[in-house]
Amino acid sequence: MAEPILYIDTSDIRSGHLETVRLLMTDLVAFVEANEPQLIAYDFFLEETSNTMTCVAVHPDSASMEFHMDIGWEKFRAFADHIDQRSIDVYGAAGENVIARLRHKIDMLGRGTVTIHALHAGFSRLGTGIRPIGN
Repeated sequence: MAEPILYIDTSDIRSGHLETVRLLMTDLVAFVEANEPQLIAYDFFLEETSNTMTCVAVHPDSASMEFHMDIGWEKFRAFADHIDQRSIDVYGAAGENVIARLRHKIDMLGRGTVTIHALHAGFSRLGTGIRPIGN
């Protein structure tokens, strides 16, 4: 059984580019939602006082992440003049093709690091239908 992959990247938004980055984020999210139904979650967070953007994605497996990198490449490139990506952290078993693409992505968008974190122990209830207490 394939394990889910948690992807987190953090970028510094260049001075004066916040509004452009907001538009690019909205466009990218709409594109991903329309074209990648396999994705479990895809969210952007802003810390405006420090001009920091964080993307958090949950993929069902490495194949989903590889597809995301292929289909979204031109959308990612649109950020190149507006951000400096400082880190990409991947939690789970990403394939070598995915890791190579992530290294290419960080070279395009910043000067940061790509770190792959292997699962040691744990479990996931994603997709099990568990409902919150009280519902």
